[in-house]
Amino acid sequence: MLQRITKAATLLNSARSFLSNSELWCDYLDWYSKHGGWIQHYRDLYSEQDCFILCNGPSLNRVDLAKLNDYHCIGLNKIYMLFERVKLNLTFHVAVNKLVIEQSLQEFTKLECPSFISYQVARHDLKQANNINYIYAEHRVAPRFSRVYDEPIWEGYTVTNVALQLAFFMGFQNVFIIGMDHSFATSGKPNEQQLLQGNDSNHFDPNYFAGCQWHLPDLEGSELSYRMAQFAYQRSGRCIYDATVGGKCTIFSKINMNEAFDVCKKRG
Repeated sequence: MLQRITKAATLLNSARSFLSNSELWCDYLDWYSKHGGWIQHYRDLYSEQDCFILCNGPSLNRVDLAKLNDYHCIGLNKIYMLFERVKLNLTFHVAVNKLVIEQSLQEFTKLECPSFISYQVARHDLKQANNINYIYAEHRVAPRFSRVYDEPIWEGYTVTNVALQLAFFMGFQNVFIIGMDHSFATSGKPNEQQLLQGNDSNHFDPNYFAGCQWHLPDLEGSELSYRMAQFAYQRSGRCIYDATVGGKCTIFSKINMNEAFDVCKKRG
């Protein structure tokens, strides 16, 4: 009974902070009732373990990626485009951007690891693949860092922020980020949708968004979410390290790749 009361209170608090919009509330309840079953399985599943988060910047091409197979790794967005070059044993995968999911949903269903993707984006083309778990990540909720995943999660302008919240929820102690260049060659407003003409110089593969629609990055918004993540990890005695080769982000503690491989706990 106490557990049910606590859960009800949690949902009520989420509703107060999140919902002035009845449509969003209905969406959230629909997701939770149909697709929230994975939550209890993954809660603190990797407690006291470490992981790498693989962002998609061009600096990823300067890393010996084969070494990552000794560690827990969270791959983001179109990370599968690396598989022709190197075999990656991902622990899981995350994608929340509308255009990325629309362009890659079939590829996500083929991944050999659990894939966590946005329910709101995929809801009209739900795939019942065994590896797909739907998450409720929103850009319209109040900015915050969520320590649990049975509430609406703030996207924070970047899938990296969603992955940091997911890693925290799963219990990871230390997180090492690579490929987060935090530097883009663009012309336009943050979050603006554009057609990318020619090769893609902003990601590890020139074909990443070549000839495709994409959303311009919001670096300032991303930094806001990173600061919240940094605070949450530090207050909990955990750490986020930025091991990106030449990365421009200044929010997290810097560490070079050789040190990261030495410090990060290997898979159990």
